[in-house]
Amino acid sequence: MKYFHSGGRLKRVIMCPPEKEYFNVENLKEHNFQDIPNKERAIAQHTELRKLIGNSGVEVITVKELPGHPNSVFTMDTAVSLGDSYIKLRMGLPTRRGEDEWMGKILENLGLEKAGEITKPGTAEGGDIIVAYPYAFVGNSKRTNKEGLNQLSRIFEKMGYEMRIIDVLPHYLHLGGMMTFIGKDRVIACKNAFSENTLKDFEVLWINCHDVVTANVIYLGNNKVICRMRNYAARKILEQRGFKVYPVDLSEFTKGSGGPSCLTLPLDRE
Repeated sequence: MKYFHSGGRLKRVIMCPPEKEYFNVENLKEHNFQDIPNKERAIAQHTELRKLIGNSGVEVITVKELPGHPNSVFTMDTAVSLGDSYIKLRMGLPTRRGEDEWMGKILENLGLEKAGEITKPGTAEGGDIIVAYPYAFVGNSKRTNKEGLNQLSRIFEKMGYEMRIIDVLPHYLHLGGMMTFIGKDRVIACKNAFSENTLKDFEVLWINCHDVVTANVIYLGNNKVICRMRNYAARKILEQRGFKVYPVDLSEFTKGSGGPSCLTLPLDRE
């Protein structure tokens, strides 16, 4: 069995380019959108992100949007990959239900075995789950409920991970907006969002978070990070600490309440 660490070098991801569904949003609130994205700009921005990831030596697997699901471009939330296996989730946002089944089939077709499954009444979304062996950090949020946490705890214990629950502050959507691993011993995280000892085992780059995805970046490995172009707080501290930062305009995905890592489902890291 492989052990997965979010701070390892990225090797393979699943991405879902926006073509039609991402722009077909009749009710912004039901889908948790802030505004209707501009189609031409969103397609160009996603293409740039895919090229940047692919040119970094990462295998990018693209999948078609799930009909009727504008949020399916945010593949991070749909499952948890553990390298050679995955955890099938149950989405917390009702309009996203079905994306979990969709991604489960995709992962099994790629040869990943199902290590566990979140079942009703439990809910859990991938943006709340950060696996960093020997730990699994899981957010207690509006999208990942108590029953989902209980089920995840049993799954991770069986697989040899120590699960740590972190309360996601009310104005954040997922734990992934509050922290990201940028190496196996380093984390970038929002100030005043964590209890004193939560991240005591790691070197933490603390930042003042001005929005719900300030600490959300994509770690490529070898001190290389993809960051939103307008995320000046994260860009500044990462560059000061010697990271190579690749800024990308993802403003059309902020309209869908997503950050950079939300657009990728990492399958393999080393």
